[in-house]
Amino acid sequence: MSTPDSNSHVYQAPEQAAAGVAQQIRDIAEVPAIEVITTAAVHLMSASAVKLGLAEEANAAELKDLDEARKLITALAGLVTAAAPEIGSQHAGPLRDGLRSLQLAFREESIIPDAPGKGPGEKFTGPVN
Repeated sequence: MSTPDSNSHVYQAPEQAAAGVAQQIRDIAEVPAIEVITTAAVHLMSASAVKLGLAEEANAAELKDLDEARKLITALAGLVTAAAPEIGSQHAGPLRDGLRSLQLAFREESIIPDAPGKGPGEKFTGPVN
């Protein structure tokens, strides 16, 4: 039995846990792939913006971490590039635009600029100016 503090979880008997997992599988089975892909892309975009210091919070500058932003933007570029043929231009276009904006924001925030084609995600998208 667990206690109700913030660092613990509610105990579930094994059969309850299995039923919960089965329900989650049924739930995710009903979600179209395009929705899963775009949701993942939006999460990567949001995290990238925060790590670039673009958050609206008063402590946005404290949250800035360009090394982390580079990783997130590169992952986003890989996802968008790989998914574009599958999700179509209607959905890929806005994701590409958001990615490009983040790549440009990264260039502006960098003290030492990357060579053309060496910025975050540019191995997937090509140079961004």
